[in-house]
Order: sequence, then structure tokens, then C-alpha cells
Amino acid sequence: MFLASFPAGPWQANCYLFGLTDGHVVVVDPGVDAAETVRRAVEEHDLTVDAVLLTHGHIDHVAEAAQVADHFGVPAWLHGADRELLTDPSSGREQMQQMIAQLGVEVREPADLRLIEGGETLHAAGADFDVVHAPGHRPGCVLFRVRPDEPLEGDLDELIFTGDVVFAGSIGRTDLPGGDDAVMRATLRDVVLPLPDAAALLPGHGPTTTMNHERTTNPYLQEAYLT
Repeated sequence: MFLASFPAGPWQANCYLFGLTDGHVVVVDPGVDAAETVRRAVEEHDLTVDAVLLTHGHIDHVAEAAQVADHFGVPAWLHGADRELLTDPSSGREQMQQMIAQLGVEVREPADLRLIEGGETLHAAGADFDVVHAPGHRPGCVLFRVRPDEPLEGDLDELIFTGDVVFAGSIGRTDLPGGDDAVMRATLRDVVLPLPDAAALLPGHGPTTTMNHERTTNPYLQEAYLT
């Protein structure tokens, strides 16, 4: 198993390289300033990139998705509800237009963009990624669940790339365009809480955590918040 990550861009969004087949990886959420680091890691470790997986369409997670996917000639997978953030990233919003200009990024669709809905299983880098729709932070948020074929540290037996759905001690905000607090609470109740305690959570920002730890300590996963 290969797993590496680094925080990229001004919002320190986590970008991951992961694979179960020797030398093959997927790139999860290559955001602002991520492409060059991805290329260096691929060269240093003699890797082959099989696909780009996007947990949602916010700029800090997709800004360089097209650069990475097109450079390696691979597909990028994104939920259809967030496609608008690639086709028209500013969407008429002055704040977003200013942000894109300040960052100096060119957000665009990858040449091979493939849309997902949730419920699919994607096959890449020797792994099966179960796609789980988890809206609230954005309509197109998804989780990518994978069970490695070798033991993980401790009693963990599953990896879940959670994007901005759930973090260590927190959750994704819902006050941005496309966010919906009621939908997020439903996702936390119906999607996140049923996740197994033995799952390692690899979030879009901040440190890795576990479902067992978040279930017992994350204030946003407690009954007082969810009811």
C-alpha cells in the first residue's frame, strides 16, 4: 500500500496519493499549488497515476485537478452536482472571481471528466473505492471508502477520504454557496454516524482521525447537535 499526503495552497487542503497496487496511485483533491508536488512525488517514487478523485468542487480541492489529470492522461471523477464549479467556477459571484484572480489559478474541466452520483464503485490503483454521497457542505460532496488488503495500524480496517464532510473535531461549514445546514445534519446522522469505528478518516483539512474517536469526541456528531 502507498499513502502519502501534503497540505496545499493558502487553505492547506490535503492532497493524497494512494494505491494498493505497487507503483499505481490515485490523486485525491489536487487543489491550489498541488500539481507540482504531485509530479515530484510521482517521479521520486516511480509511480503511475491511474485517476484523480475529487471529494467536492471547491477551488481549494479542485484548482489543479485538470492540470494533474491531463498531465498524466487519466480521468477525474466528480459528483455531477458540483460540476458547475469546474465549468463556471465564479458562477457570477464577485467574491469568487476576485479569489480566482488573486490566486492566479485557471480552474477548468479535465479533458476526461467523469461524473458520479454516489453508490458506484470505482476501480483504480488496485483498489475499489465505494462512492457515498454526503451533501451539506456542498451538494456534490462524497466520501471515498476503501478497504486495504493489508492490516492498518491498530484495529483499523478501512480508509475513508472524507473531504470537507467531517474533520478531526469538526465538520465542513455550511454558510458558503451550496451549503445547507439541514442537509448537513441529515448527512451526519444518516451517512457519517453509521460508519464503522474501525475506519480511519482522511479529511480534506487537518490531521487524520478515526471514526471511533470522532463518534465520542466530535461535538457535531452528538445528539445535542443533531436533534
